[in-house]
Amino acid sequence: MTNQVYFMGTCLADLYYPGAGLAGMQLLRREGVEVIYPKKQTCCAQPAFNSGYRKDALPVARSLMKCFTKNIPIVVPSGSCAGMIKHHWGELFVDEPDYEQAISVSNRVFELTEFLVDNLQIKLTDLGKPTKIAIHTSCSCRNELRVADRIESLASQLSNVDVLVQDRKKECCGFGGTFAIKQADISGAMVKDKTASLKATNANKVVSQDCGCLMNIGGALSKQQSKLETQHIAEFLWERTNESS
Repeated sequence: MTNQVYFMGTCLADLYYPGAGLAGMQLLRREGVEVIYPKKQTCCAQPAFNSGYRKDALPVARSLMKCFTKNIPIVVPSGSCAGMIKHHWGELFVDEPDYEQAISVSNRVFELTEFLVDNLQIKLTDLGKPTKIAIHTSCSCRNELRVADRIESLASQLSNVDVLVQDRKKECCGFGGTFAIKQADISGAMVKDKTASLKATNANKVVSQDCGCLMNIGGALSKQQSKLETQHIAEFLWERTNESS
């Protein structure tokens, strides 16, 4: 049993989905885990790294690395941010004097749903009303971290939740961080296909473990004037399993 963890809030959760971060920490604390939230944490350096600005990415990553000095797990409520640290910090810090420190941090990173299922073996009791959801798994969780099935494992424990499968389950939503800006037309076409697939399920809500995907899908649905809601898996789980909700 892990008694203490760091929680990395991520930029998107901090700015756009604070409820997801808070719910993630509440889920961990309910399992008896002490959560440490470093107040000086910033970006994982992914935007600069993916855009080719490696020298600019290094000081950003170093600033974040200094927040995680204790040898305990680092839980991240976003597949893309977890993937950046876990799989790309090694490349970013290669030939740097603090390479070993960066690797030490990357080896302690866990995506939130992965940690709840694999490390805590969390057991959930559904207290919510019957509902239907469609799940969107991020590319990072599916192809990089290979933990895409953890969100489905968590949802399957909720007795009043019917999980509806979309036709484009394994397809990207088109966000891809800076890709959505640099290739806006392609990104727009991809999210149009994705939202059509999600709406076709007749679900009440789209649930995902990645804030970037939620922002892209939710923004497209809003522009389409769709009533289909989006929500981070942490908030969804907390609302349905917390007795005071």
